[in-house]
Amino acid sequence: MKVMKTMDSIKRAATERSPEILFNFDENSFLIKGESYPEDVNEFYGPLMDALEKHLSSQESSTLHFQFELIYFNSSTAKILMGIFDLLDESAENGCNVQIKWLFEEDDDNMEELGEEYGEDLEHAEFELVTVSVD
Repeated sequence: MKVMKTMDSIKRAATERSPEILFNFDENSFLIKGESYPEDVNEFYGPLMDALEKHLSSQESSTLHFQFELIYFNSSTAKILMGIFDLLDESAENGCNVQIKWLFEEDDDNMEELGEEYGEDLEHAEFELVTVSVD
């Protein structure tokens, strides 16, 4: 798996089992897109979670843009996503303006419902469900 990392970003291309990752720390812009059922979820997401947690701990009143555009994910990824949402909600509670967008295809009721459930658990971060037209 090829991972490109600079001081300001982490980029991973999507694979058959893992999503595209674009974490631009300099611009506080984060994207997880595609399907997520990696063979070892901790190996895939562990370094991302560590980098995100480290970055968020240094943010005090920043605006953070996080976009999820998932087509499918397994239960192990669901736990990781909950961890990400917890980190983002904590950052919002600590003074950051956290804006989360959950994109789903218009005919994907399952992803819409999952997004609603994640959004309901957030107390401080802004959460928006966004319908995407299927081409």
